[in-house]
Amino acid sequence: MTPLSSERSKTLRALLADHTVAMPGAINALSAKLIESMGFEALYLSGAVLANSVHGFPDVGMTTLSEAERHAQAVSNACSLPIVMDADTGFGERENTARTVQVLEHAGVSAIHLEDQEFPKRCGHLEGKRLVPAEAFAEKIAAAAEARRSKDFLIIARTDARGVEGYDEAVRRARLYLDAGAEAVFPEALTSEEELRRFAQDVDTLLLANMTEFGKTPFYSVEEFAGMGYNMVIFPVTLQRAAMKAMEQVLTEIREHGTQRESAARMQTRQELYDLLGYDGKVN
Repeated sequence: MTPLSSERSKTLRALLADHTVAMPGAINALSAKLIESMGFEALYLSGAVLANSVHGFPDVGMTTLSEAERHAQAVSNACSLPIVMDADTGFGERENTARTVQVLEHAGVSAIHLEDQEFPKRCGHLEGKRLVPAEAFAEKIAAAAEARRSKDFLIIARTDARGVEGYDEAVRRARLYLDAGAEAVFPEALTSEEELRRFAQDVDTLLLANMTEFGKTPFYSVEEFAGMGYNMVIFPVTLQRAAMKAMEQVLTEIREHGTQRESAARMQTRQELYDLLGYDGKVN
């Protein structure tokens, strides 16, 4: 039996009190099992991956709460790890955000982050983002915090202000959201080690760093982020990008040579898949 959301939330808080936690982004239930089998302590569910991999949509707020719930439930059923999930803008206004918390908590999620963009949202590392008024978003954070069944369920406020209105506004908004009931902050798209360190000094709380590829934040290791003052490091789309490139390469081989023979050495074997699934089938 997989742990309840409340148990996972307690585990997550204990981990964060002890050290900086690396959180690879699961694509689906099978990749969540792989993340757990590789010894990671928690995982992340990206809204972009849900939109891209499950529906073939861009990350512009086209998915629904029901779709997010099904995705979270499948992943939580497949593993026992704490799950931090991207809840976009809360799938609506204050009342919708409160329901989002309850639905995803019931699905087995341990923490969510909510962002202060206008709907339809955009990927945090793209230009053209627009923010909602800070006070209005603070009300959504307050509603989210109030809606939790377990007080261990972690509400993370994401602010995209750095790329829209500048660093100082990102700090102001982060502090306002903490006052409203958030217990952690996700400052999206900070652009340098200096900014990352400065934000950790200016905003005294649990902090989440987004180590996405090809974005505005340079590559840093989990250890380096820990030294800058960050408690969570997510790798949201890393597995999707790696899997898509690998699929592109093997499809090229099949198209050009009519065989996947040369790619087989880079594949997960049948027995490795069976072992991951806990299936007793044996390969002769």
